[in-house]
Amino acid sequence: MAECILVLDAGTTSTRAMVFDRQGGLEAVCQAELTQHYPRPGWVEHDAAEIWEKTLGCMREAVGEDADRIAAIGITNQRETVVAWDRNSGEPLARAIVWQDRRTSGFCAKLKDEGHEPSVQQRTGLLLDPYFSGTKMRWMLDNDEAVKAAHDKGTLAFGTVESWLVFKLSGGTHISDASNASRTLLLALDGEQFDEDLCELFGVPRESLPQVVDTHGELAVAAEEWLGQTVPITGLVGDQQSATIGQGCLSFGETKATYGTGAFVLTNKGSDIPRSDHRLLGTVLHQSGGQRTYAIEGACFVAGSLIKYLRDELGLIESAAQTEELARSIEDSGEVVIVPALAGLGAPHWMPEARSVISGLSFASGKAQIARAALEAMAHQTHDLAQAFAADGAPWASLRIDGGMSANDWMAQDLADILGIEVERPEFVETTALGAAVCAAVGAGLYPSLDAAAAQMRGKADTFKPSMDADVREARLARYAKALSAA
Repeated sequence: MAECILVLDAGTTSTRAMVFDRQGGLEAVCQAELTQHYPRPGWVEHDAAEIWEKTLGCMREAVGEDADRIAAIGITNQRETVVAWDRNSGEPLARAIVWQDRRTSGFCAKLKDEGHEPSVQQRTGLLLDPYFSGTKMRWMLDNDEAVKAAHDKGTLAFGTVESWLVFKLSGGTHISDASNASRTLLLALDGEQFDEDLCELFGVPRESLPQVVDTHGELAVAAEEWLGQTVPITGLVGDQQSATIGQGCLSFGETKATYGTGAFVLTNKGSDIPRSDHRLLGTVLHQSGGQRTYAIEGACFVAGSLIKYLRDELGLIESAAQTEELARSIEDSGEVVIVPALAGLGAPHWMPEARSVISGLSFASGKAQIARAALEAMAHQTHDLAQAFAADGAPWASLRIDGGMSANDWMAQDLADILGIEVERPEFVETTALGAAVCAAVGAGLYPSLDAAAAQMRGKADTFKPSMDADVREARLARYAKALSAA
């Protein structure tokens, strides 16, 4: 009996294919980097054809000649990134606009000035920010001739990355799961399908959008040509919701933080539609049989991408792992503070035009101080979110962390120290992919529920307990607050 799950993890900087066994063990992995296009300051684009081609290549390499063992496919993805393609040809019409892109800030500001944000937030759980998908779709319609022509012909298809991959794998099925759909500004949190009134507000044609489906179940079928046999697609889930599921945060109040390209914190809110008075987001965590479980979310746009920037653009480090060695080599950052607003500031500030600040530099400041300050910025940003969550009635009793940066022991301990709570990290930190495997395993009938699958597949975890003196903690937070005011 086929019991392995193939996960396609279409991230921001790379795409991967991973094969999990029924117990959550990783059997195979293949990864390929994605080209990042920056045509103007604040613009970030991907080649949708490259996403598909590299995902397909990774999928075939990870599975090899033994496709018979694959019971189902689960897909997780960078969420708010928008792809536009032609339904007839199946080819992309323009470069995908990535979630980090800020080109629609003027449109968002106009809608705010017109007074639309309170009602949009009430209906969608989201704020008017370039981060989300709907304004990107509108920009494509207004500015790209191929997109406009496809709309005029009635062949335009919009979708987030999981929607694009399903369309290509299945040969034409146009769907989006509820977790991704809830990030578009076009889905009311209590609405079954994309909302006509919201589509009209943002100027996005409803007919170009996919059907909204569950996060797990019999969703689509990958065609025989890709792996030599048809394979059901039984799990679709946005990357941050997927990590929450992979972390086993399936009960009310449980919280996870993922430190990847950005930093994303989600707290399970059960069946209650989340409402925030402190500029956090309401989102769909997962959906089964049309029934939704929700989460409240805070998103910081820059986390691991700051370390990548120090390596690739400034040349201060040779590898991400070097930051831990440098941080441990000194007693403190020498009062160097970094506010990592390289793509604006996300929650709870929502300042798309903010720019990064490095403060406290002196002749005593070297790469060790800057590297340590970059890691400290993760705890500072997370502390801002913790305060907003608590003010919204969702305080954290503990925090489960994952993502590539969480492998850094120094950073994990610093989080515990600054937040003043226990931080738990699973031995297998790639919980985004694991969550998609959990969803697909349940969708394929290998487990009866997400709880049962996560309990079996998550594995062991390490715990970091706070140990920093209160006066040291408060001095650091005060320096960060001062630097933040300059951003």
